[in-house]
Amino acid sequence: MNDKKEIILLDARIVGVIDKRAFYAVLRNDHRFVAFIEKGKCFKAIKKVGDEIRVKFSPFDMSKGEILV
Repeated sequence: MNDKKEIILLDARIVGVIDKRAFYAVLRNDHRFVAFIEKGKCFKAIKKVGDEIRVKFSPFDMSKGEILV
C-alpha cells in the first residue's frame, strides 16, 4: 500500500487579505485562490499584500492552499 501523500508546491503572490490567517493569492499563470497559514504557525510570519509565498496544494483541490512558513 502506498502511503505517500501527493502535494504540489508552487510560488505565488499575495493580492488581498481576508484575516490574519487567510489571504487571496495568485499564481504566475493568473490562477486565483485562498492561501492560509496553519493555526499554530500564524505568529511566526506576518504576511502583507505583494509578498511572495510558497504554497502547498492538494492535487484534488486547487482552490485553496497552505502557506509554507
